[in-house]
Amino acid sequence: MDAVNDAANHTAEPVPGPRSTASTAVDRAGSAPDPAAAQPTGPGHPTGSRLHPRVTSFRSRRGALTATQQQSWARMWPRIGRDVSDDALDAAAWFGRQAPLIIEIGCGTGTATAAMAQAEPEFDLIGIEVYKPGLAQLVQRIEREGIENIRLLRGDAVDVLEHMIAKDSLTGVRVFFPDPWPKARHHKRRLLQPSTMTLIASRLRPGGILHVATDHAGYAEHIAEVGAAEPQFIGLNEAAGGDRDSFAESAPIGFDRPVTKFESKAHRAGSDITELIWGKIGS
Repeated sequence: MDAVNDAANHTAEPVPGPRSTASTAVDRAGSAPDPAAAQPTGPGHPTGSRLHPRVTSFRSRRGALTATQQQSWARMWPRIGRDVSDDALDAAAWFGRQAPLIIEIGCGTGTATAAMAQAEPEFDLIGIEVYKPGLAQLVQRIEREGIENIRLLRGDAVDVLEHMIAKDSLTGVRVFFPDPWPKARHHKRRLLQPSTMTLIASRLRPGGILHVATDHAGYAEHIAEVGAAEPQFIGLNEAAGGDRDSFAESAPIGFDRPVTKFESKAHRAGSDITELIWGKIGS
């Protein structure tokens, strides 16, 4: 998530959602509340507890909107944005049409989100992000460029998947550059754990696509392992144990994606980008 990885301000900010008051913030120095007080959620722990919150995969931060961002937010957010809640999402009513639905987890400032939505007008795209200033930049672009097939959710993506998205309803899930949490003691905070992979698979329709990209070699290995262990997935590209050329033409969404500023920075730093693509087994 480029805004989560690349922003300078890592102070805590309340994040909307069913358990927003219990979200755990961690800064780059590694200071955090005692993780022993947390318990997991996911398919085996679907609701968590406000007394024992789930360990989150994001850093909640505070940031002020500019005056023009605030104005755009006031005009656009009531129509295109919502805070995460426990209410099931009626995507057809929200978008005003029936179309294949893709979710992007951690859309950051929305560079890739906007470009892909414009390149894929036949799809509806929901971006999920916790960082309001990043969302505000995307809201401005949506308004400025008249993009009609994007909606935004502010809060925890796991809450979205657990409470708001129906099973077998998504054509695609995209997770581009999730926070790698490189220190070993923080690996439990990584988003793509076995329970989250199972949850994502349950929300994808048969044949739906999970597309992940990371510039962190250690996290790439971890993601490849948990994806390979998920029985509902089959690898569709080499990094995921499949053959991209065999699946790309028939896949319900494209495998290509735009290069963001975050990714360009990673390239300049000499970091390799790993793409991992899975399809949900079934017909």
